[in-house]
Amino acid sequence: MKNNTKTIYTFIIVAFLLFENSAFATTINVCPSCEITSIKEAVLIAKKGDTILVKKGIFKETQINITKAVHIIGENMPILDGENKTESIFAVSTDNFTISGFKFINVGLSYTKEIAGVFISKSTYFKVTDNVFENVFYAFILQRTKYGLIKHNQIKGSAKSEVTSGNGIHLWKCSHMRIEQNTISGMRDGIYFEFVSNSHISNNRSMDNVRYGLHFMFSNHNEYHHNEFKNNGAGVAVMFSKFIKMHHNTFHFNWGTASYGLLLKEIYDAEINDNIFEQNTIGINIDGCNRINYKNNHFIRNGWALKFTGGCYANVFEFNNFMHNAFDLSYNSRLNDNKFEANYWSEYTGYDIDKNGIGDVPFRPVKLFSYIVNKTPEALVLLRSLFVDIINFSEKVSPVFTPDNLKDNKPLMKPVNPVVSSE
Repeated sequence: MKNNTKTIYTFIIVAFLLFENSAFATTINVCPSCEITSIKEAVLIAKKGDTILVKKGIFKETQINITKAVHIIGENMPILDGENKTESIFAVSTDNFTISGFKFINVGLSYTKEIAGVFISKSTYFKVTDNVFENVFYAFILQRTKYGLIKHNQIKGSAKSEVTSGNGIHLWKCSHMRIEQNTISGMRDGIYFEFVSNSHISNNRSMDNVRYGLHFMFSNHNEYHHNEFKNNGAGVAVMFSKFIKMHHNTFHFNWGTASYGLLLKEIYDAEINDNIFEQNTIGINIDGCNRINYKNNHFIRNGWALKFTGGCYANVFEFNNFMHNAFDLSYNSRLNDNKFEANYWSEYTGYDIDKNGIGDVPFRPVKLFSYIVNKTPEALVLLRSLFVDIINFSEKVSPVFTPDNLKDNKPLMKPVNPVVSSE
């Protein structure tokens, strides 16, 4: 009986602690004609768990320090004007907060201070959603945060060069983050990760950025899916990371002498599946990457579908479509430890006598001309000439410059059907 009574008392105390904040939470209204006319003032008087409801209007405030768990909600998209000062608009260092429904404009530029529309440090369990950012140096800077959600924000910059521009969503040393349904354009890098782990990046659109649509380094155990990266200066760069998953993404229209659909630099133990690489200078540039599975990807009308540089070993390519690329594969070594099997190649001219859907003769995807172009880029003017057809045929018959075992022994006669997303 005593144990039961003790259990009941414990339950009551826990329930009281859980609901204490919500039971006594209040809503503070902020507007030009309200009793409280500034967000800073509202934050000062707010208590843990309170909601600050900001009505429509223009609020010229910066360095709004959030040090308590409050929910700051904009009604009818109030405007927060940073007046190009060298201060962040929101500077947050607390847990369990919400910022939603604002338009951020005129966040200042600084080369010595980290300035953003929303600057978050050492926070957990928070949400920043449904905001608009225009004319900002950085929209978001997050440092040492965990279990946060950045969702459904629109970020539009006017960056002209890498030196004078910042990133849309910038994370450093964070974990268990969710970056979802954001639209980012006109920044230096759309999304930037450094030392970020166990996070999900999904359903974002990153386009027309000066450098990378997505750029991450030293970031392990992350998943990137259902994102679109379009027309970015240098495409997408993934560097010095391991145990990543990239699937159902679209990389297209990333053109330029130093532009890629996807640049992989020293990536290990990854899964890259069900992606579309269309009309990029290079679909995937692979540099020093090992033990990566590439499956059900679609390489369509790229300059190079795949370009290998550096030592790459134990990678597997299967059930991919290579369709109408200028070069399906560029390879810079005489040794090959990578497996190509059961892919569709639009340039395959073999036959299938037994009608099992698999070509009866292997396909060699590396052309001698791609080897020549690697050594002498000016030779590209000869593309599609009769001379090029002759030297490619001779290399296919008797390989000299390319690895003899670099071939697809089971080339598919028909394209692999695109995988329909479940989302």
